[in-house]
Amino acid sequence: MNSPVFQLVKYSRLAHERGLTAAFGGNLSVLFNGKIFVKATGAVMDDMSGAQVAVMTLDGKQVGGVRPSSEWRLHLAIYRAREDVRAIAHLHPSYSIAVSNIGERLPIITPEAELYLRRIPVVPFRPAGSEELAEEIAKVMEEYDAAIMENHGIVTVGRTLREAFYKAELVEESAKLWYLREKH
Repeated sequence: MNSPVFQLVKYSRLAHERGLTAAFGGNLSVLFNGKIFVKATGAVMDDMSGAQVAVMTLDGKQVGGVRPSSEWRLHLAIYRAREDVRAIAHLHPSYSIAVSNIGERLPIITPEAELYLRRIPVVPFRPAGSEELAEEIAKVMEEYDAAIMENHGIVTVGRTLREAFYKAELVEESAKLWYLREKH
C-alpha cells in the first residue's frame, strides 16, 4: 500500500486534472494508523506536495506545524460517524455545484451510480468549514457514501482514497448527465 501522503498528492493532482476541482478548492483525507492525513490549508490541488499534508489525531489535535484544511471538521465528523471509512474526497466539481439546488437528492441515472452510490442526497447550505456543515454531512454519510452540498461541492467516502475518488467521479457524471438531460 502506498503511504497516505503519496495517495493525497496523487489523487489531489488527479482531481484537478480531471476537472473535479480548481485551484484551492476541495480537500482529500486518509485515516491511517489512527491519524488523519489531510490537505493543508492554502494548498493548491494540482501542485500538491508531501510538505502540504497536515496530520491530525481523531480528537482534532494538529500534529506538526502544517495547518489542516478549513474543512478538517467535516473530515473528522465523518470518520467519527463511520468506522468503515478510511478516506474522504471533498471536491468542487462544476456540474455538481450547478445542480445543487435541485431539491433533496440528485436522480440516479447510470447503473454504476446505482450500484456504488444508491442515492446522492443534497445537503442544504451551511457555511464552509463550520461545525454545522460537519454535523449535517456526518448525519447524511452515516447512511450514504456520497452527498452534494448546496452551492459548495461534494463529499464521497471509501475504504481507500481510490474508492472515494472514483465515487466522486460518479457523482459528477450523474450531475452532468442530469444537467444535460434537463437543459436540452
